[in-house]
Amino acid sequence: MKIKHFIWHVGMLTLIMVLLVQAVTSISNAGEEHPESGTVLTSKAAELRQTVLKHKGLNVSKSKQRYISSNEMEAQQTIEEAIDFEQYPVSTVVATGYTAGIESTGKMPDHPEYGVTFSGVKVKRDLYSTIAADLTIYPIGTILYIPDYGYGVVADKGSAIQGNKLDLFYHTVDDVYEQWGKRELEVYIVEMGNGELTEEQLKALNENETMQVFRQQFNEG
Repeated sequence: MKIKHFIWHVGMLTLIMVLLVQAVTSISNAGEEHPESGTVLTSKAAELRQTVLKHKGLNVSKSKQRYISSNEMEAQQTIEEAIDFEQYPVSTVVATGYTAGIESTGKMPDHPEYGVTFSGVKVKRDLYSTIAADLTIYPIGTILYIPDYGYGVVADKGSAIQGNKLDLFYHTVDDVYEQWGKRELEVYIVEMGNGELTEEQLKALNENETMQVFRQQFNEG
């Protein structure tokens, strides 16, 4: 009887030990509960899930970033900030303004050549505007950059425009006085002309795709 009693105690202790080992193993493998399914994940699975969630979080943050295009960057600049005009030769001139009207050309709107320059193109205030110059110094087609005015293409001449003088086209006399007046300043010689200028050439300059971001600064209104 004593032997049977001893064997029963040993069996019970063994069973208790087995149950304890299973309990400890179950606790060590316990993970987190999946929020959607309610199932319990192992520690490895839980670690993997946390890594995936972390990367998803990074991707969401990245997708919210706003990248500024090159056009937007250029749009925030003036043409003088965006282009290095110091690369071009400089000339000091006295610049005045003129219109197509009788006060500047002696022509009335009903004149057949009203608004037509010496080169044959019509006067224009745009990204590239028509200007008058001494053709012995700046031939027809010469492109100048005039600070605070923009690009000027020599298309005209005038009896009072001799030497280093320029006449810049504006739509009205009021525009001339309000926006320009008379100034002595340095201009940049972007390109010397060959004595010719056509409407097609002037249009191509004004519609150059890479320059459209600046056109509104000078475009005729």
